[in-house]
Amino acid sequence: MKLQRIAENTIGMLNDEKDIIAWLKEMRVYEHGKFIINEDLTVDVHCDMYFYANSTLGYIPIKFGEVNGSIMLADNRLTSLHWAPTTISGSLDCSNNKLKNLIGSPREVGGNFYCGFNKLTSLEGAPREVGGDFYCDDNQLTSLEGGPREVGGYFYCSHNQLTSLKGAPREVGRNFYCFSNQLTSLEGAPREVGGDFVCHSNQFETEPDHSKINIGGALRWYVE
Repeated sequence: MKLQRIAENTIGMLNDEKDIIAWLKEMRVYEHGKFIINEDLTVDVHCDMYFYANSTLGYIPIKFGEVNGSIMLADNRLTSLHWAPTTISGSLDCSNNKLKNLIGSPREVGGNFYCGFNKLTSLEGAPREVGGDFYCDDNQLTSLEGGPREVGGYFYCSHNQLTSLKGAPREVGRNFYCFSNQLTSLEGAPREVGGDFVCHSNQFETEPDHSKINIGGALRWYVE
């Protein structure tokens, strides 16, 4: 399966430096002196990149290496993150595309990671650490397994089909949002939540047990 994924992810990739630069210019993201094309044809970037909404952009034919900046790719038709950098200092926004999983994501994201409003059925491949916020709301998730282990900002997994919080991060720096799911308990929830724990609009009949969660703010289990 792994070899099959590698083969699939190399099909259609540009293999010439001139073609890579031409494609970046066509996407209107190229800035002279801020893109370094390595010997293996991965591309290191030292600026922000905004790929504006494009109904035909379903594939990125290059592989990014290290990105010192942010990548904004919301509102396109991407089905894969095989192109994503290994590390990114800023944010990565791939919301409102056609992703079913997060395989290929950076291992670490310094800023925010947005993957809401896709077709995700799994968080497999998600970054392990996110310095800012992590949004996986409005998908088709039944589990948080495979998601990040630490999130420095907000964590949003609302409007999914979750029946359990198993796989949630160990620590969330600010608010944790899991409202509008199918939860009957908070089993698997983060051990540490720096802000509010927002879990209303689930299937709780009484206040859920949160004795194992260190919540810095308030438990909001019903709509006020």
